[in-house]
Amino acid sequence: MATIEAAGLTRRFGELVAVDDLDLAVDHEVFGLLGPNGSGKTTTVLMLTTLLRPTSGTASVSGCDVVREAARVRERISYVPQDMAVDIKLSGRENVSFFAALYGVPGRDRVDEVLAIMDLAERADDLAGTYSGGMRRRLELAQALVHEPEALFLDEPTIGLDVAGRQAIWAHITELRRRGMTVFVTTHYMDEADHACDRVGVIAKGRLVAVDAPAVLRRQLGGERISLRVDLPATPVTVEGARLVRREDDELIYHADDAAETVPALLAGFAAAGVRVRGLEVAAPTLDDVFLALAGRQDEGGSFDYRRFRNLMRRR
Repeated sequence: MATIEAAGLTRRFGELVAVDDLDLAVDHEVFGLLGPNGSGKTTTVLMLTTLLRPTSGTASVSGCDVVREAARVRERISYVPQDMAVDIKLSGRENVSFFAALYGVPGRDRVDEVLAIMDLAERADDLAGTYSGGMRRRLELAQALVHEPEALFLDEPTIGLDVAGRQAIWAHITELRRRGMTVFVTTHYMDEADHACDRVGVIAKGRLVAVDAPAVLRRQLGGERISLRVDLPATPVTVEGARLVRREDDELIYHADDAAETVPALLAGFAAAGVRVRGLEVAAPTLDDVFLALAGRQDEGGSFDYRRFRNLMRRR
């Protein structure tokens, strides 16, 4: 039995289906759940952590049903929400000791241990209010680990952190997985998921549309990524065999089955429009490209064409 299992897991809010018939098994790995805003990520985590009752379907953590055995599930997990959850008027040690007391962890040895694991031992007696954002995030992880949970749920663990802070958090998460813990993460940072997650699942409009290792999903998407830097203002050109997947200021990113055929047509199209192309890069698809192909821009009103993507994957 996997550490985390779900079968037909569904949650409705009136007529809105937030999570739709989700099947999933996660065990001794770092698993990333990816999806646009409003896709059902947090709703899924809230159900798996017993904080929201499913409308239908079942889920279990460490063999305990999240509805019938909610108290036993809570003993075996930790959940770090997106919003910071430390008391800035307490020291780092006091914050962790409070959680240790809640879980009945005796003494201070375990408190000192998790503070050291999170590289907070030297600042343990300083007020949490003096910590940087990255240090507070590491303090939250120390709180979450003090009772040695079997599964750790992290909702956007690196949001708002600088690059160094993000790297430090993921280094700790990877180490937890190496020690045998099951870590369930939601994130908007595709580069992080690509490098740190053993597997990812993409959820769109409540439906889990793909689950696999990031490298496998990239290979299934196939084709090539064409990135063009252009002078502004510029209207993207449309050519056969290329699909515009993203625009970021002066960078236009296309996906094409055959870049050798498509690039000359794109360059000719921009030249005809009087737009100078200042840079060109052709590379293999990234997890960002896979994500957009799977989930679209749901948070900006886009729609996900489930049938089109499944047909695309079958052709690969």
